[in-house]
Amino acid sequence: MRLLLVEDDDHVAAALSAILKKHGFEVTHARNGEEALQAVLPAANAGRTPFGVVLLDLGLPDQDGYQVCGKIRKLTTTPVIMVTARADVRSRIHGLNLGADDYVVKPYDTGELLARIHAVSRRSAATDTDDSAGTAGSGGTDDASLRLGPVTIELSTRRVSVTGTEVQLTRKEFDLLALLAQRPGVVFRREQIISEVWRTSWEGTGRTLEVHVASLRAKLGMPALIETVRGVGYRLVAPAA
Repeated sequence: MRLLLVEDDDHVAAALSAILKKHGFEVTHARNGEEALQAVLPAANAGRTPFGVVLLDLGLPDQDGYQVCGKIRKLTTTPVIMVTARADVRSRIHGLNLGADDYVVKPYDTGELLARIHAVSRRSAATDTDDSAGTAGSGGTDDASLRLGPVTIELSTRRVSVTGTEVQLTRKEFDLLALLAQRPGVVFRREQIISEVWRTSWEGTGRTLEVHVASLRAKLGMPALIETVRGVGYRLVAPAA
């Protein structure tokens, strides 16, 4: 797998590159945001996916890593893992809202980082396969819309609106909302959600699930829409029209 490492510290980049190469990755190192975008741009313009994964440090010398993530997401669907010392939930939510697929806090265990890289790669490949199958299919439930009070979820176009106003969701936010909305009132276990939305059983994804739920509540402006069932999981509470 080709991997883009965006890291301004050459010592950190050299050490991490050595580990990644030892595990079979072909690593391209970008020292700042501009180098990262220049690495992504040619393949993106040609309609190709340039890298299997982008590891993106947020503390870059020329521009904030959040800005770089947003620009990369406009160019390609390549999975982006933010790697940073910013551990607060607000920073995590902001990164995921910009299109990051995962968020790793420094200092991290290299084994965990490798597991996360493989996990987002599997999710991306599975989503691409599902999208292709859906495009080639004959319709059915893919053409349906789910309506829950003021919330409308268009499954075929992957659009969500509240009282007629479209809400921009990331890919995983939509998948999570659509899953819960198909069975309002039913409690989905955390393990079940992670398996169906993230297509992995790895326990480290649990924190990512919590951040996505918080982001959905904020974006939809309906904190009570998704209820936390302590010790079990989540359920969607259908709002009044």
